[in-house]
Amino acid sequence: MTTDAPADLQKANRKLARLRRRRDFVRASKTGVRFSARLFTLQMAGQGDAESPESSAGARFGFTVTKKVAGAVGRNRIRRRLKEALRVSGDLGARAGRDYVFVARREALDAPFADIVTQMSEGFARLDERHAANQRRKRKDRPAAS
Repeated sequence: MTTDAPADLQKANRKLARLRRRRDFVRASKTGVRFSARLFTLQMAGQGDAESPESSAGARFGFTVTKKVAGAVGRNRIRRRLKEALRVSGDLGARAGRDYVFVARREALDAPFADIVTQMSEGFARLDERHAANQRRKRKDRPAAS
């Protein structure tokens, strides 16, 4: 089945690959790098098990909104707003083979939609820079192979 929609719209209409297991959320929290913004904290880690069939896929996303942030209705609304901002903007530079976890803050409930998208793109760019810097540092610390 083919569609006449432009490639940008096709990318925006696809479903996001989601994190579903607790161990993936914990791995992003413990071993990954993080970016803090006004509306959320974004955590990133490489995808864990290389033998799983979904590891060859693109980036995966998880969303955490705690009870401290809002009641059930507010938490669900924040989660829906974050997912929609990510879906509409076409992943904003998220890298394949990485897991991203958004830990929402209360301000995400009332923030303008454009602010959410802007902070997401800034977060992906900053995490990419930090990840590259960490990789350079790790290579520099290794002894030369003889």
